[in-house]
Amino acid sequence: MQDQSVWLGRLRRPVRLAAICLGALTLAIAAILIVGQVTGAGGVSMYEMLRPAGRPMAYAMLFSLFGTLALASVYLSDTAGAIEPQRTGPMDLVSLVLARVAMIGTAAIVIVMFYEVVARYVFEKPTLWANELSLWIAGFVLLFAGQYAMQQRSHIRIYIIYDIMPRWMQKLADCMSVALIWAFAAALVWGGFNEARDKLLRLETFGTAWDPPLPATIKPAILIVVCLVALQALSNLIADWNKAPEIHTPADEIDEAEIENIRRTLGDN
Repeated sequence: MQDQSVWLGRLRRPVRLAAICLGALTLAIAAILIVGQVTGAGGVSMYEMLRPAGRPMAYAMLFSLFGTLALASVYLSDTAGAIEPQRTGPMDLVSLVLARVAMIGTAAIVIVMFYEVVARYVFEKPTLWANELSLWIAGFVLLFAGQYAMQQRSHIRIYIIYDIMPRWMQKLADCMSVALIWAFAAALVWGGFNEARDKLLRLETFGTAWDPPLPATIKPAILIVVCLVALQALSNLIADWNKAPEIHTPADEIDEAEIENIRRTLGDN
């Protein structure tokens, strides 16, 4: 496993082991809480998970859950995907860790909605929190996905004019693009900082039955991720500065690795 490491090196195995242990602890605590909730023996409900004061099991659950998420994201970011470009700087690592958080978050949304469907239509006991939890997770998934798209250079770009430019003009266009991204990030932070700070300090909630602090978390996250996107754009500019000019064609959209996987699957069958 260490030979396949991209950046963790000797830490790869300990991080993996720690993620597995914390994941097992999270499942064990979740099982205890579910059993306690079902039997009425002092379980912690989802409403109380947002208000864990005086409930050690709720604190333990939150600590183990977020610890597992962090360690699993770091471990998964140490594996290069088939279509991911080579990492060129510290910002790439930040973006890839956040991308793995988004990947896990997407799976979490599926699990939450599956639970809601079963609870609603099989047991006729719909939840008050599944929809809002899905929205909460989805907000962070979309933000982190945007950061990942910038790192992967997979955001929407129009190459019709760019490809016919000489290299010096392409570099000028790249500088202008990054400057506009930084201007947008600065304007957004300038205009939204006070509101985001106020929402965070008063832990503004969603105003529903479950009442999660969506505004208090999503608003500051928007400003933080926009700044990270600006830093990633600058990192990309520096990394690509001395690269040879690229010619873009519709064939660039073809995922050769995926096609090869399909061929291998069909061949095995």
